[in-house]
Amino acid sequence: MIRRETFVDDILRDIKEVISQMVPPEARITDVEFEGPELVIYVRNPEAIMQDGELIKNLAKVLKKRISVRPDPDVLLPPERAEEMIKELVPGEAEITNISFDPSVGEVIIEARKPGLVIGKNGETLRFITQKVHWAPRVVRTPPLQSQTIYSIRQILQAESKDRRKFLRQVGRTIYRKSETKSEWIRITGLGGFREVGRSSLLVQTNESYVLVDFGVNIAALRDPKKAFPHFDAPEFRYVLDAGLLDAIIITHAHLDHCGMLPYLFRFNLFDGPIYTTPPTRDLMVLLQKDFIEIQKMNGVEPLYRPRDIKEVIKHTITLDYGEVRDIAPDMRLTLHNAGHILGSSIVHLHIGNGLHNIAITGDFKFIPTRLFEPAVSRFPRLETLVMESTYGSSNDYQMPREEAEKRLIEVIHETIKRRRGKVLIPAMAVGRAQEIMMVLEEYARIGGLEVPIYLDGMIWEATAIHTAYPEYLSRHLREQIFHEGYNPFLNPIFKPVANSRERQGIIDSEEPAIIIATSGMLVGGPSVEYFKQLASDPRNTMIFVSYQAEGTLGRQIQRGLREIPLVGEDGKTEVIPVNLQVQTIDGFSGHADRRELVSYVARLRPRPERVITVHGEAHKCLDLSTSIHKKFGLSTRAPNNLDAIRLK
Repeated sequence: MIRRETFVDDILRDIKEVISQMVPPEARITDVEFEGPELVIYVRNPEAIMQDGELIKNLAKVLKKRISVRPDPDVLLPPERAEEMIKELVPGEAEITNISFDPSVGEVIIEARKPGLVIGKNGETLRFITQKVHWAPRVVRTPPLQSQTIYSIRQILQAESKDRRKFLRQVGRTIYRKSETKSEWIRITGLGGFREVGRSSLLVQTNESYVLVDFGVNIAALRDPKKAFPHFDAPEFRYVLDAGLLDAIIITHAHLDHCGMLPYLFRFNLFDGPIYTTPPTRDLMVLLQKDFIEIQKMNGVEPLYRPRDIKEVIKHTITLDYGEVRDIAPDMRLTLHNAGHILGSSIVHLHIGNGLHNIAITGDFKFIPTRLFEPAVSRFPRLETLVMESTYGSSNDYQMPREEAEKRLIEVIHETIKRRRGKVLIPAMAVGRAQEIMMVLEEYARIGGLEVPIYLDGMIWEATAIHTAYPEYLSRHLREQIFHEGYNPFLNPIFKPVANSRERQGIIDSEEPAIIIATSGMLVGGPSVEYFKQLASDPRNTMIFVSYQAEGTLGRQIQRGLREIPLVGEDGKTEVIPVNLQVQTIDGFSGHADRRELVSYVARLRPRPERVITVHGEAHKCLDLSTSIHKKFGLSTRAPNNLDAIRLK
């Protein structure tokens, strides 16, 4: 530890000498320190640096580090006074709706309905704000739907700013520690999600570093920890946790099968390092993890973790936007790229060693444009190994084209509502499928083809609010609608949130037709199960599956055609539910790439990898896709089992 600290101090001493030669003295530098994956320069007069638009770029080029300039904490105006000053400087027409502070980075976040007026002509108003309050202003457009999740996360980061700064400095010193040896080998171990769907987790090891990609839970197998949790019993993983050697965790996206076990690590003090992901993924995974606690309680299962453990996840998360390159270990550099699956979903690109090896881990991805997102990124600076999902990897896994799927959805809804005067229940994941279906129905309603209410139950409304807070992560078409046409389809009044169980029961009891989109998508808990129980016996109603139904879930049982379903009620008694409603599966809305897209993705990858490893799919699908890629492209392929370790270099 002493050697590590001494080495980092030596690096910083050399860096400070370079900075002192390049930064004008009037900036009045007070400190230079590694904080997370960035080099932070604290100054009393930030304007002196900002006046030279090329200075930071030139410093980064010379030092080969990501650089941030922040005001010294001692010069920051108290938040209350700073807020008053900002409101005086910004014209009222800007319509500021919220001002919040993040002392850990010296930043003030200004939300306004007209952000351009906060920025001012050529950034003039922003410069005035910086000069007067010294906080670094970040201007964001006011989300049309307020998210309690985003608000809570900001409150936590503000309240924990001192601890977070201390944490970031510890992370920085770990990243830039002295390498004990030169990177010579790389291997990956499947801890979950290999030849299966659920509990995704992959350990990347070198002779210097240990990084975990995803740490999920298989919700369908909760009562069997051996099938629900990643393999804590893997010797190399157990050793890494016990010795405190895990450098970082990277989360590809917010679905619980990829991040649902994260708070568990903090509950039992198994990890105290950084979590890297995109800002939307951080917000959505916090939302889903909190809901997971409630689902476990409703199912009579002791929750795996507590709300305070999710708070630790927030404190330990470092967010990166797409395309930002960051050092996360002495021999690993991370870049996140759009995966096209759900909001903020990422393909993880790891550059290991000094040109030793490059890995891309797709997580879940989509390779065609959807209403919500652009297709997954398929071009990387370098690539030797691809680890890709195989959810729809079988040779006959061809999804209905998106246009046909939308047409079929409308036909089924019309049949139910117009002819049978029934209700349509669409179980959907709160994140991704729900918003995709919303956009289809919204367009149809806008042209006058749909006049019944669309009820959103579960977390869907809150998840949608988070979507509206990150329009830059949405498709070009949606951004064009929101920014240039001034129309936000998420706000169509046809969408009606369901606030409580009383409103839910009113919808069920009503004789009026309706469309209900409710969580969870696989009917493993949440309001969709309650709707199913009470709507299933009426043949006028229809249930439409629009997403993958995992083995062992209630959704899979119904999808297979069972006409009687035994369900255990809150009183512990088993009730047999007769399934008389119509059951339809429309698979064209999946956020996963189908067989055609998976093969096309490999074909279009640039550069072409040397090796492809297929994961995240039922065993026969992983094997089928692996064999087909080898035959078609002549690449080395594997479909490993959980606990298999593969040496890449």
